[in-house]
Amino acid sequence: MLNVFRLSQGQEFDIMTGTQAFAATTALTHTLAHSTGLTWQGPAESVVSDPAGIQAALLGFNEPVHIIAMPQGLGVSNAGAVQPGMNGKAPQLLGALPPLGIEDLGDAGFRDQYGVRCAYYAGAMANAIASTRMVIALGKAGLLGSFGAAGVVPARLEAAIHEIQTALPDGPYAFNLINSPNEPAMERGAAELYLKHGVRTVEASAYLDITPPLVHYRVAGLEADNDGKIVARNRIIAKLSRKEVAARFLSPAPNDILDQLVADGKITPDQAQWAQRVPMADDITAEADSGGHTDNRPLVLLLPAILALRDELQARYQYASVPRVGAAGGIATPHAAYAAFAMGAAFIATGSVNQACVEAGASEHTRNLLAQAGMADVIMAPAADMFEMGVKVQVLRRGTMFGPRALKLYELYSRYGSIEEIPTEEREKLEKTVFKRELNAIWADTVAFFTERDPRQIERANADPRQKMALIFRWYLGLSSRWSNSGEKGRELDYQIWCGPAMGAFNDWARGTYLEKPENRSVTDVALQLLTGAAYLTRLRQLTAFGVRTTAGLEHYNPNRAL
Repeated sequence: MLNVFRLSQGQEFDIMTGTQAFAATTALTHTLAHSTGLTWQGPAESVVSDPAGIQAALLGFNEPVHIIAMPQGLGVSNAGAVQPGMNGKAPQLLGALPPLGIEDLGDAGFRDQYGVRCAYYAGAMANAIASTRMVIALGKAGLLGSFGAAGVVPARLEAAIHEIQTALPDGPYAFNLINSPNEPAMERGAAELYLKHGVRTVEASAYLDITPPLVHYRVAGLEADNDGKIVARNRIIAKLSRKEVAARFLSPAPNDILDQLVADGKITPDQAQWAQRVPMADDITAEADSGGHTDNRPLVLLLPAILALRDELQARYQYASVPRVGAAGGIATPHAAYAAFAMGAAFIATGSVNQACVEAGASEHTRNLLAQAGMADVIMAPAADMFEMGVKVQVLRRGTMFGPRALKLYELYSRYGSIEEIPTEEREKLEKTVFKRELNAIWADTVAFFTERDPRQIERANADPRQKMALIFRWYLGLSSRWSNSGEKGRELDYQIWCGPAMGAFNDWARGTYLEKPENRSVTDVALQLLTGAAYLTRLRQLTAFGVRTTAGLEHYNPNRAL
């Protein structure tokens, strides 16, 4: 609770009990009156000093908060007016906080560029876990959501584009474009669909380098206005966790890719020239320890490093519009959201917490597991899309055996050169406990799948026994996430549920409130509660600029408060 005001002489005044002598009160008033030279005039009954009253005053985002030295102690009020001069009869004004709400957090440029109410977006989760329903719900609330296009076949992706654009003809919405080194046709096809249907915002994720489809999407949207200013119609938010990758997105498109795109007739020579004057991304999302693809970086180290890199490259390239840097990974409580903004994040992005919401493309069983997760209930496991490269994703450990089983598959892939080299006993164990079918039957399904999706994968596997083994193992890794989404009966222990420690932090914060139950979690409600709590904590911290000390009683924002 708001408890103590420290005097310049080293005295303390307790505003809750007023236990100091009246002389101390007079000293307090006199000392700070000289620093402001202002008095406050208003109804005495509006001045509060109890924790509930102080919290209510801080949550009055549209009103200033006056910090007042009353005869009986220190208090705050949203009412009244500030008067110049020192009137001996009027209470002294020690300071005032300006109005501040959730719309004021972060960078106004982010809100303007994407046409959103707040500097916030819900990041993509593959296989349409970040569903059309989720994106539309957020968009109708004036918030940005990114559709989870990774792993979605072209026909379904095109249907999702149509559904979202019909519901949100003026936006806001975004679509994910994921780096697919093992399935380049999927990445290229998604980029072409976005260009075909005029999708203006893409969230690029899991990139290790800049690819031709990404450059094609970005540069094909470049125009020059009447004043010669370069306008990027196709916007990119790059979600990443490494400085070397950030440097590529904060730099212009590579010349060799531009030259090839011009030769292929996909962009004009003018667009290739204009591309030298803009970065690859409008925004960088510095993604710390998160669900799915992650390098498990701590945000307190990653965000400042990316901000410093942005400033270095901006000084070099002198872009007309400075790329913004936001934060993701671990953003699951008001304190985390506040901390990200306080460190300089232009915006924040959430992930894991949205998967437990009713709009997510996840089964009820999965959402219930997520709602029970603790911060330590996660494990790193091989990624389906980059299995051969040894890339891992962070998944839920509690209630599923996917993590240990996937790690076993990668161990076998690393040890043997083909399925045939795996010892018979080990192979039979895999067929019984993991695949629950003979591996020959799994291969037949794999052939049918990639014949429709990317036939070159089968050609490579037929020429390379180890690649054939990788595709068979990826059958399990790929379907396990789909089983989680659809609620496949009998496969509950094989559910692959992308999840970071943030899920446990959110559950701790929500415990004892209406948000504890997953059926009460709406993606827009969660977003607004996190932002409201962050704005409240921002105002609470502003009090310290006037010497006001706070204790734990006021640190907690309770989401039971009606928005």
